[in-house]
Amino acid sequence: QGFLYTAPVREQGNIYKPNNKMMADELSEKAVHDVHTKEIDLVNRDPKHLNDDVVKIDFEDVIAEPEGTHSFDGIWKASFTTFTVTKYWFYRLLSAIFGIPMALIWGIYFAILSFLHIWAVVPCIRSYLIEIQCISRVYSICIHTFCDPLFEAVGRVFSSIRATVRKEI
Repeated sequence: QGFLYTAPVREQGNIYKPNNKMMADELSEKAVHDVHTKEIDLVNRDPKHLNDDVVKIDFEDVIAEPEGTHSFDGIWKASFTTFTVTKYWFYRLLSAIFGIPMALIWGIYFAILSFLHIWAVVPCIRSYLIEIQCISRVYSICIHTFCDPLFEAVGRVFSSIRATVRKEI
């Protein structure tokens, strides 16, 4: 009553305890959608094509018989089947044994890398850029004060020189 100033009232309420139903629904939808629980595509396991040039190795990329040097057809078919099945199952065996530990190691590595980038590298670079800005202004003033007149004088001296080229026979 006797106050000259009253605190403004937000129509939507506090962001943590919203008054209106629409804002409460939006916040609950955001809370439900979590990055760690997104759907995993079990068909296309390389959507960004990271391993297109490395891992797609087929029998023909490793073993090839030139024209005129062919083994028996049965041996060729058995070799193809042996190579393909061995590569397929051995990869599955290795990924079953080492997949989860390697995922743990890479997860820790990239967590540390992200942490260092966010909390150390970027702040250091930003700090350096802020500090170097002052030095760059002083440096710019010195260059404009001392070097610009010198270069202008040298330019005027050499601007009066005329060169002509004649070819004499």
